[in-house]
Amino acid sequence: MNKSKIRKTILKIRKKNFDKNFKINSDKFISFLEIKTSKLKNIGGYYPSNCEIDDLKILELLEKKNFNISLPIIKKNNQMNFFKWSNNDPLKINKFGIPEPVSSRIFYPDILLVPLVAYDSNLNRLGYGGGFYDRYIEKIGKIKKVIKIGLAFSFQKIISVPINQYDKKLDFIITEKEILRWE
Repeated sequence: MNKSKIRKTILKIRKKNFDKNFKINSDKFISFLEIKTSKLKNIGGYYPSNCEIDDLKILELLEKKNFNISLPIIKKNNQMNFFKWSNNDPLKINKFGIPEPVSSRIFYPDILLVPLVAYDSNLNRLGYGGGFYDRYIEKIGKIKKVIKIGLAFSFQKIISVPINQYDKKLDFIITEKEILRWE
């Protein structure tokens, strides 16, 4: 099956199975993060849309633990950058209907939370097809090392994600049931 068909199928399944009580355990996630990344305090999150895993509670708890939080702003040519954001800061709606920070301070996260449509056990991710995160991961990788953590529901796992030379592998994928890690 090609990427487009997989995307369409998984998005339909995700919408059908989406339940606000079906989520990643925030406390377990934060414990995992503190063990794996004890000195890293800069987090790049996302504002959930289209039935994605909601990371806002996680970001709120991390902020209370003195982590610096940022969210992406989409730019021209399918580019994006991350900008400092706090739970109380205003947001503006972008052309895709996704809230973005109004901050003008670019921020380079140490840990990047990545939404996804589908994934496989090799930590390959299928996104929405715009290449936003693949381009950003390529760009930030030239500036610093970043830990890439995909967030998904377990039912988004497929046998094999079709990949090309532009697709970026994740370091971890965390679902409500398991943590996959790159060995």
